[in-house]
Amino acid sequence: MAKVVAVDQDCCIGCEVCAQLCPQVFRMSGDEEGHDHNHDHSDNKSTVHNPHGASEAQIETAMDACPAACIYWQS
Repeated sequence: MAKVVAVDQDCCIGCEVCAQLCPQVFRMSGDEEGHDHNHDHSDNKSTVHNPHGASEAQIETAMDACPAACIYWQS
């Protein structure tokens, strides 16, 4: 069975590193179309919007760069 990437929302600090390194897979909550540009983004968390949007190696680069170590593989 293929691995699927996930983000632990309780430990995500919203640093945006994963979304910057691998935008094909990760985005920040609140980055959807139509969001309020005046909203305080300090409470945004990383979300997986396309779990198969990049290679495992690219996803693992984002995992390794995450300062909160909150990105993991589900089996």
